[in-house]
Amino acid sequence: MVKRGTITGTLAVLLATTFAGCATEPASAPASEAPTPSTAASSPSPSTSPSDSPSATPTPSRKPEPEPKPSPTSGPRLFGKSDSGDDVRELQARLKQIGWFNAGVTGFYGDVTTEAVSGFQAKRGIAVTGFVDQTTLDRLHAMTREPTEAELTDAPPPVPAGKLDPRCLTGRVLCIDKSTSVLRWVVGGNVQLSVEVRFGSQELPTREGQFSVFAKSRDHVSSIYKTPMPFAMFFSGGQAVHYSPDFAANGYNGASHGCVNVRDHGAITSLYDQVNIGDGVVVYWS
Repeated sequence: MVKRGTITGTLAVLLATTFAGCATEPASAPASEAPTPSTAASSPSPSTSPSDSPSATPTPSRKPEPEPKPSPTSGPRLFGKSDSGDDVRELQARLKQIGWFNAGVTGFYGDVTTEAVSGFQAKRGIAVTGFVDQTTLDRLHAMTREPTEAELTDAPPPVPAGKLDPRCLTGRVLCIDKSTSVLRWVVGGNVQLSVEVRFGSQELPTREGQFSVFAKSRDHVSSIYKTPMPFAMFFSGGQAVHYSPDFAANGYNGASHGCVNVRDHGAITSLYDQVNIGDGVVVYWS
């Protein structure tokens, strides 16, 4: 009778043997692919026959290798890290047009802008410095258009219109429309504030229905996911309306863990101060 330990040990050895080479490269190429210098250029010994001698079979000469191309050099620095102003704001807006900058257009040249410029330079064969020289600026201008006022000020797009759920028309209600991804703060049937929001994923959906705010926490941190949830207003278990730095930085390229994310920091700050415990919450499809 074979012991279980013997089978397990044999299986472990088999698995280790099967995958041992997945993450490694061979120490050297096979001899047929990489002849050693001694084989390729050895001199014939006195005992070699005439047919094996260099005079009978000349050894082909090796072609000279091409000279390496010189590395690109950068021009004088126009602006870069720690700078701020209209030039930086336009730089960020133009980089955003072609997908190299996904943060807010602030006019401050920080680490995110430096990384974006470095990536743009590397992609175009420009000297990677992280700062802007004339070559970088000219290439960027050739690939982009003049930014609009909305792009330069990072203004949010217009909030789409949507139908208010009848349950939002009475009292004080956070009226959250999944169809348009908009939250409206409604008091007595009148919309006081509208902000863009995003919701949970298919695996962790935001619950729909009629609720009320039962707890608030200005500097909340999720005990499950260990992520910040500033200005959290809880309405259904652990689900809350709160500010999301990730939503602010990446937009709809992501999802919450079921909460209602707000990316407008000023709006959520104002909303948090206005909403009271017991105020209504309606999450619906219009």
